Amino acid sequence: MSYLILVRHGQSKWNLLNKWTGFTNVELSDKGREEAKQAANLISDITLHKAHTSDLKRAQETLDIILKENNHTDIDVKKHPAIKERHYGDLTGMNKDEARAKFGEEKFKLYRRSWDVAPPNGESLKDTFERAIPYYEEHILNDLKSGHNVIVAAHGNSLRAIVKHLENIPDDKIAELEIGTGVIHVYEIDDEGKVLNKEIRDHSKKL
Repeated sequence: MSYLILVRHGQSKWNLLNKWTGFTNVELSDKGREEAKQAANLISDITLHKAHTSDLKRAQETLDIILKENNHTDIDVKKHPAIKERHYGDLTGMNKDEARAKFGEEKFKLYRRSWDVAPPNGESLKDTFERAIPYYEEHILNDLKSGHNVIVAAHGNSLRAIVKHLENIPDDKIAELEIGTGVIHVYEIDDEGKVLNKEIRDHSKKL
């Protein structure tokens, strides 16, 4: 049995401004760095062997803080664009409240949380799923099957895609899944890659 730890990056500077970020390479805010430290504390009981993150700074910085806080700076880290955030296309950089006013509540919700509706010139969650899951199966799952405890520091939508895959969440139910900044999903994975147990560790519940 191995542990799979999924953690969304801490609050970014654009999260703070309530902007759609997507592929934009934004750094963590001060609060985001503190969330990463809190996340590290929440998984201090698990020895980490392998790490995966995206090619965006906010995820990498979150992982760096977690590994440093838990004295795991010597482990193997893979960085890959397959698990980066969903591309928001024309919405990138737009304030979400302004977008809601512009597009209306129904279209806003479709762009933000639906399975297969993409914003103009952007990606849907389905598109994100189709790049994230092959990476999960080829790299992350292989590490787990080899007996390694694995941490994946990524983004709200790439992690929603992985959780959907792990838990077989139906397309019409995935909109209900929200993963907060710095929140951790801990899975126990058996030797065949199946989920044995799941626990959510949320720093906001500890304050």
